Amino acid sequence: MYRTHNNGQLRSGDIGTTVTLSGWVQKIRDKGFMVWVDLRDRYGITQLIFDEERTPKEMMETASGLGREFVIQVRGEVIERESKNPNLPTGDVEILVREITVLNSSLTPPFTIEDDTDGGEDLRMKYRYLDIRRSPVRSNLVFRHKVTMAVRNYLSGKDFVEVETPYLIKSTPEGARDFVVPSRMNEGQFYALPQSPQTFKQLLMVGGMDKYFQIVKCFRDEDLRADRQPEFTQIDCEMAFVEQEDVLNTFEGLTKHLLKEINGVTIDSFPRMTYDEAMRRYGNDKPDIRFGMEFGELNEVAQHKDFKVFNSAELVVGIAVPNGNNYSRKEIDKLIDWVKRPQVGALGMVYVRCNDDGTYKSSVDKFYDQEDLAAWAEATGANAGDLICVLSGDAAKTRAQLSALRMELAEQMGLRKPDEFAPLWVVDFPLLEWDEETERYHAMHHPFTSPKPGQMELLKSDPGAVKANAYDLVLNGNEIGGGSIRIHDKEIQSKMFDYLGFTPEEAKAQFGFLMDAFQYGAPPHGGIAFGLDRLVAILGGQETIRDFIAFPKNNAGRDVMIDAPAPIDHEQLDELHLQLNLKS
Repeated sequence: MYRTHNNGQLRSGDIGTTVTLSGWVQKIRDKGFMVWVDLRDRYGITQLIFDEERTPKEMMETASGLGREFVIQVRGEVIERESKNPNLPTGDVEILVREITVLNSSLTPPFTIEDDTDGGEDLRMKYRYLDIRRSPVRSNLVFRHKVTMAVRNYLSGKDFVEVETPYLIKSTPEGARDFVVPSRMNEGQFYALPQSPQTFKQLLMVGGMDKYFQIVKCFRDEDLRADRQPEFTQIDCEMAFVEQEDVLNTFEGLTKHLLKEINGVTIDSFPRMTYDEAMRRYGNDKPDIRFGMEFGELNEVAQHKDFKVFNSAELVVGIAVPNGNNYSRKEIDKLIDWVKRPQVGALGMVYVRCNDDGTYKSSVDKFYDQEDLAAWAEATGANAGDLICVLSGDAAKTRAQLSALRMELAEQMGLRKPDEFAPLWVVDFPLLEWDEETERYHAMHHPFTSPKPGQMELLKSDPGAVKANAYDLVLNGNEIGGGSIRIHDKEIQSKMFDYLGFTPEEAKAQFGFLMDAFQYGAPPHGGIAFGLDRLVAILGGQETIRDFIAFPKNNAGRDVMIDAPAPIDHEQLDELHLQLNLKS
């Protein structure tokens, strides 16, 4: 038996018992006549003591020869600790060691394996198996497990059935780039790794499964960010015989359950907002509603003077920054420089100070009087002591720029509190979006999304105006889930493929299996997929998903620990009927 207890288990009630513990050496304090060792495992730390009066000489020598991260087993008596440590659950006791076995020695680790480590991110990713020994990383993985189990338990209790779908599927041209897998047995043909199990879960509805879910790996070959990985995990769900309201109610219930079970937070309100309203009020389709600073459109009150910058703009829009009049000119200049960065792309920013005495001082006083600026304050909801920040230009770009500024200001002001949760449903998305590069419409979500009832005929006359029967669940400014009511009629699905520019031959080649299935009694159905990585991070008070993934990739999509991706030898290439064409 390697252990009778784990290293976070013993308390003062265990004093006098003989125990066996195993784990890694965290720290050694060697006074010569006495040696203390902190022994660590997943559950905690227990202090071991060796002293020359009670410990045989050879055992003292063994203790003195231990190094950090040695794996050892000890047997000894639980005794009361003279100098107690209130910061440790086991801090009232220590183990007077009677026997010690070195199970494995260790090289000196490349960084300290403690909560506050001296290892940089790249180094820790290279030695991720060591980083997992640190409490913050280990705790994040345990936290992810708790969230996953809570999801499974909730959905199982609502009669959902977990069904596995294939990982080797067919490549499709819609959406992000696929990861492709060459077939050895079918020369010149390829599988793709799934970006989502979309068509398979629809086929499960045709098969009568009624309620499906899967916690599933998905893959997208796209540029990476802090909240994006080439492989990610979805909570994928589908339901038959449902309308939008049924789906929203079901997954409001799941979100409430997770917030209560994991965070101890009760949420009653799940407000709903149309896509158009979200863009108008916040400049993006996943607004953080934990704080204000809503957009105020200023065209009517700012385009009547000789200020050409505003007069030539499609949109003039501003936000009121609470207590922003306290900003110094230097701090305001920093904000102007921030919005002019290439990542944001604004050409500049106009500002208005709202003074305590009810007067206004702006960077465009030459063009606008106090009455004008008061109208700006009213449009943006600014009060005395606030600062109005105004951007202008192309409507879509300007909204995105002001949205970025709003989020940056909220971050600086501490308004994005990680322990405060504000969910929001965003509904009525455009069904299609115009792609300037290909000069045609693409499905905003995917080609299986149903139009809102009664809008199918608009596809002929005004396709850009058609709303999708789709919905996103937003939490704290992050999209954590999205879905739609699907098309379940073959004729309507054929028309949709036609509107999206598929020829009948292309539609049959790509999705003929789904169209065939629809001929055998497909029920009305809809669903949603949650991004598990992002959801776990937000519930854990963070937004970087990498911290909650056991073995993440870096920003270049590389696993620096195992050095992947990597070349394969020519024999493998020949078996796969591939030739490597390296550019010089």
